[in-house]
Amino acid sequence: MTPGLPPVSAADLAALQQAVPRAFGRPLAERLGIAFGWAGFGSLVAFCLWRMDFTPQRLWQGMGKLGWLVQFMVPPSHGGWLGEFSYAMLETLAMAFLGTLLASLAALPLGFLGAKNVVSQRLFHFGLRRLFDGLRGIDTLIWALMFVNAVGLGPFAGVMAIAVSDTGTLAKLFAEAIENIDRHQVEGVRAAGANRLQLMRFAILPQVLPVMLSHALYYFESNTRSATILGVVGAGGIGMQLSDRILVNNWDEVGFILIMILVVVSLIDALSGTLRQPLIHGGPPADKAAADSLPTWPHRRQG
Repeated sequence: MTPGLPPVSAADLAALQQAVPRAFGRPLAERLGIAFGWAGFGSLVAFCLWRMDFTPQRLWQGMGKLGWLVQFMVPPSHGGWLGEFSYAMLETLAMAFLGTLLASLAALPLGFLGAKNVVSQRLFHFGLRRLFDGLRGIDTLIWALMFVNAVGLGPFAGVMAIAVSDTGTLAKLFAEAIENIDRHQVEGVRAAGANRLQLMRFAILPQVLPVMLSHALYYFESNTRSATILGVVGAGGIGMQLSDRILVNNWDEVGFILIMILVVVSLIDALSGTLRQPLIHGGPPADKAAADSLPTWPHRRQG
């Protein structure tokens, strides 16, 4: 019993248990459901490990072999191919930039068409959203394999693979951003006599453009990493140089290429993050402070 507090009778305790039973513990059915859920999850994990033939011994042997390979990468060396590696790295950056740009441009109108508050026709909306799912449901690497066979080896196949895959993802993100806009701004522009196209231009786009640009910058950052993998299947860039060195066991050059990729990706990450922050937070701090210092118009007295 806590000093200073009145005692609780058995009748009061029973009334509390009847009023708020969850405060005294979960019901039996809920506890059994949780137990069965965790048992099912554990069984699924065990089944997956069994199907993959996973064993601690196999993992330990694999880590040992990986460490044996890493020692051949030290010290890293460009092997006299520094210029070719640098050109391939620039090709990878161009691949990521062009692919993201094409995807963003294609996703902009598709995002408007896929938003329920812009196009309310349910059947059209359902079909377009399934198209988005189909584009983004196929991995970029699979698209690259198809485009290598369609347009040939080289970075153009990588650009098209990134563009097609990211169009579905960005269009879905753009549509969801448009669906979450403030309706008051739309009603205000409509009250001024704007038509449908002017509503999208002056009421919807200003609200979602920072979010769209932020998504596009993030995907450029992500595609810089993805583009290094596309070269392995013949899409050009630094990935092709990396694949060639691995095939001929030039591990010192592999180490140099990996360091180059890490440095470039880190720089792109930092640059992309710096550019995204003003978009996410509504502008640089100096601009926000200047905007806050502007005088406000007095509210008109309601007669």
